[in-house]
Amino acid sequence: MDFEFLFNNIVELTVTGLVLGSIYALLALGYTLVYGVLQLINFAHADVFMWGTFAVAWLFILLGLHGNTDLAGAVPYLVLALVVAAATSGGLAMLVERVAYRRLVRKRALSYIILISAIGASFVLSETMGIRDLIVEFLNNAVNAVIGIFGGHIDLSTFFADYIARARGITTLPLTIKPTTVLSIGNFNLRDTDITIIAAALIMMVLLDQFIRRTRLGREIRAVAQDPEAAALMGSNATSVVSKTFLIGGIMAGVAAVLYQIKVGSTSSSIGVVLGIKAFTAAVLGGIGNLRGALLGGLLLGVTENFGSAIFGTQWKDVVAFLLLVLVLLIRPTGLLGQTLGRARA
Repeated sequence: MDFEFLFNNIVELTVTGLVLGSIYALLALGYTLVYGVLQLINFAHADVFMWGTFAVAWLFILLGLHGNTDLAGAVPYLVLALVVAAATSGGLAMLVERVAYRRLVRKRALSYIILISAIGASFVLSETMGIRDLIVEFLNNAVNAVIGIFGGHIDLSTFFADYIARARGITTLPLTIKPTTVLSIGNFNLRDTDITIIAAALIMMVLLDQFIRRTRLGREIRAVAQDPEAAALMGSNATSVVSKTFLIGGIMAGVAAVLYQIKVGSTSSSIGVVLGIKAFTAAVLGGIGNLRGALLGGLLLGVTENFGSAIFGTQWKDVVAFLLLVLVLLIRPTGLLGQTLGRARA
């Protein structure tokens, strides 16, 4: 155990833990929202996030971006990426709700049946991205069948040659965003990318919290979460509310996808597995069904992982994170905050 390393690098470990925790927190919001309304876990949510990370990569490839830039120079592209990733993840989340949940919920299927359906949707999203070489070939044929009527032709497979060659490998952003030091604290350099990720997560959390508490749709979401039958009698369309809840969760995943790409700069079809489990852990840690709990759980999990890695070694990182979850739930089974979405104050 290396407590000296932890003490000497506590500022750096805390900041990098908060950066990682911010991504966990945004992902955890999707789990929390769906659970708060349906009392079900959307296990496809992490793969919705994964598609959002690829949406950022696709956009950069289509724009022909290459080389290196600082964060300020990448802002216009990142704003556009935010829109594209949010639309991609939000649309996929609504599709998951429509295909994997809606019919089963209407038929009042047992929860484990809906759970299996969600897991199946997760594998479909993951494996579809894994065979994207075949998808590009299909799209190539479809596009050329249309433009061929006008005598045109385009070879998408050539354009995406490097991209599809690594269908199940790691896809790196063609544009590298290099962080810039804005403040030095001892041996630690605080970077603009870290500040941006933490600030963005906090801003999105505040905006979502106020949206749920103060808007008409937010009140409907809380009403359906608390008592679907009573909400229906008051004129709320539960099906529409659930669909919009998935959309909001998907948008949060899209934002997390952009922040993830700012920090990591690469993605793969399998990243949703570990990140999804960590985000779900953060949601449970903070209190599943509680928006502020998702933020608290995510930040706490990220910092704890970093501290655990410093003391015990990186191979113990996941052990420390899940041990924290077990200890918290043994003391407080409802999580740190524990308040459900349906009981949130107006």
